[in-house]
Amino acid sequence: MNIVIVGTAYPLRGGIAHYNALLHKHLCERHTVDIVTFSRQYPSIFFPGKTQDEKGGQGSAVPAEQLIDSINPWTWYAASRAIARKKPDLLIFKYWMPFFAPCFGTIARLVKRWTGAKVMFICDNVIPHEKRIGDTALTRFAFAAVDAFIVQSGAVEKELNAFSPRARYELVPHPVYEIFGTNLPKEKARQELGIRDERVILFFGYVRRYKGLHILLDAMPTILKSMKVKLLVIGEFYDDEQKYRRQIEEKKLSEHVHVHSDYVPNEEVGRYFSAADIVVLPYVSATQSGIVQIAYQFDKPVIATDVGGLAEVVLNERTGFIVKPEAPEEVANAVIRFYKEGREPEFVRNVNAEKKKYSWENLVQAIERLAAGQ
Repeated sequence: MNIVIVGTAYPLRGGIAHYNALLHKHLCERHTVDIVTFSRQYPSIFFPGKTQDEKGGQGSAVPAEQLIDSINPWTWYAASRAIARKKPDLLIFKYWMPFFAPCFGTIARLVKRWTGAKVMFICDNVIPHEKRIGDTALTRFAFAAVDAFIVQSGAVEKELNAFSPRARYELVPHPVYEIFGTNLPKEKARQELGIRDERVILFFGYVRRYKGLHILLDAMPTILKSMKVKLLVIGEFYDDEQKYRRQIEEKKLSEHVHVHSDYVPNEEVGRYFSAADIVVLPYVSATQSGIVQIAYQFDKPVIATDVGGLAEVVLNERTGFIVKPEAPEEVANAVIRFYKEGREPEFVRNVNAEKKKYSWENLVQAIERLAAGQ
């Protein structure tokens, strides 16, 4: 097939750019694949981070044409013309929020009209975590141009069935990320990071309220009553950073919490995961999380809350613990149990076995089946 992926790609940064780079790599094994990405993904006034561009190494670098300005419809038309000249059989969009629905929906319609290409959406969400007026109407506009969907959790499958009961789709778990290097020996990673603590837990990724860092900070005093633990908070704040800093000060956690409030380049990600004993995802709401797939790449167990599809990937008492959302005492008890019961070796073995089913080949085969009308 001749395939065009439309969406975030290098030199833009973030999990979706990484995902599209890996999708491109694996589809290219038996298809011709191009990527068309953004010249401007978000207007600066709407972007909560520090920069939209990847920095450091080029682990997710793929050939991509930067043709689309998300808020300039003239570029949507020009990009559609450029895509149509490639004579694609299939357009693939990674869909995660309605802000992009007008752009994606317009490009999908124009390219279908000019070439007859099929359109596929890989959905992170149907309706986003942080809902806004107009989300439903915008999503309907985009989805009306779609021939088939890939969903990556039961939670998103349920959303899609409620939103578009007649949609053609396959459920394929989110594959494991492969672009962050190899697992370092734990002591070596800690030495490189200047960590001397015996027990280390990790909160990783963009900090937004729905990700529940405030819940984990509320849990820390209870954990510290039982044992000394170092919490690494690694990721750029898309929420008010000072609010969390005040919480750390008020709970007297400064000695026990290390905050790196910046985007982490690809080549540095592995060091933080390698240094940790376990990854904690205290989400208030979610459909799925790519952080679990990064943790699994580095054979790390996960403590996660029972929201969205997290319990489908984090197997309670096997690859980690699943706890009630918005319950700091449960998060604390899970961390304490992990250490007191010595569960790390067992969980690591199970993670190593479980992650084998999260392959890119499974995703590629599902795309091929849907594109063929099977």
